[in-house]
Amino acid sequence: MNTRKTVIITGGSSGIGRALAHRFALEGFNVVITGRDAGRLSAVSTELERIGAPNMCLQSDVSNEQDAIELVNETIGKFGSIDVLINNAGITMRALFADMELDVIRKVMDINFWGTVYCTKHALPHLLKSKGSVVGVSSIAGKNGLPGRTGYSASKFAMEGFLQSLRTENLKMGLHVLVACPGFTESGIRQNALGADGSRQSESPRDEKKMMSAEAVADRIFIAVRNRKRDLVLTTQGRLAVWIGRLLPSLSDRLVFNHMSAEPGSPF
Repeated sequence: MNTRKTVIITGGSSGIGRALAHRFALEGFNVVITGRDAGRLSAVSTELERIGAPNMCLQSDVSNEQDAIELVNETIGKFGSIDVLINNAGITMRALFADMELDVIRKVMDINFWGTVYCTKHALPHLLKSKGSVVGVSSIAGKNGLPGRTGYSASKFAMEGFLQSLRTENLKMGLHVLVACPGFTESGIRQNALGADGSRQSESPRDEKKMMSAEAVADRIFIAVRNRKRDLVLTTQGRLAVWIGRLLPSLSDRLVFNHMSAEPGSPF
């Protein structure tokens, strides 16, 4: 009998998702990772095999509901349960709303918000059975609207509202819901940010080496899941931004604008 718990991690081929796969594997979980890059997924799967972790990688697009259904069915077929679902797959954008094609926002919403909805919807019966955890990897952008990131902030605000409602609906069902906000993290998300016309920018506007590592974020998320925390906001800067946004919103607007406009190549 398989006594291991099983975690599904969307966007598991790089960055925070890859680090989460390793962290949960080291804690004895069966690990299921998804992503759109088959080569990167296979590489992570090989890494997990080297440390003796049962795993499965599935090339999948979270914005496609049928892919979410197949992800859940394949996971149950192989491992028999779902104990943790981590909605980590995400994409960002960087452009002024006035200049942006609306398809950019649709694409960001499809992946960040609808991807979370689809995967959670179809995994939910199994998570209720296991009294497991649903995790949304959100952002400070889901707490404070970021200029030049309207589509990204909208998607993360939507994710957080959805997960907060889900938590309350299942208050007496044993379901754990965690909203994790990593803050600026060393990952590939900014290199793949969409511009005003939907094309991808080739490099990050920030110094990635000065950010929190993906591995440190994964450690904190794992501990939060283990302790069944409801919210996780990482970095002192992130917690301060949330605090100021709640108590001094006008000041927050000015500080956020100044901070984001100081980025190299800022659209302001």
